[in-house]
Amino acid sequence: MYQISRAIYRELVPYLDDSAHPTGADVPTSHRQLLRSCEAVVERLARDPYCFADPTRTLFWDIRAHFPMSAQQRVHQVVSLYMEIARRFVSEHPLEGYAELAGEAPPCRATTRKGTSCRRAPLPHNGYCTSHQHLADTENRELAAA
Repeated sequence: MYQISRAIYRELVPYLDDSAHPTGADVPTSHRQLLRSCEAVVERLARDPYCFADPTRTLFWDIRAHFPMSAQQRVHQVVSLYMEIARRFVSEHPLEGYAELAGEAPPCRATTRKGTSCRRAPLPHNGYCTSHQHLADTENRELAAA
């Protein structure tokens, strides 16, 4: 997953507006913030893909202030392209993306009666374990009703 965030960063660096930052040995703040934002959005998408509505919009709104107006369309195109790649990867390999970032298998999305998170392994297609599968069905019915 970090390959995707680094690819976004590498492709957008030439368009950064560094006019406010003096050149020096230190990496300008806009470079650090761009990389941090890219990594945060990709990590959030990998950790909780079911509750992250629009990662493209989130990332674009986080980083757009670092680019001149003439580069905004290109920045949005790059972000859209790579977020679609990330979303496709996470949907095809939901457990691998999380495991790559966290170093462990993802937990079930449900909570137990005691209020702690369920520790069973989730099913790849919805994030709930077999014991909490009924919660996914409830979510689907609520979405259809809305």
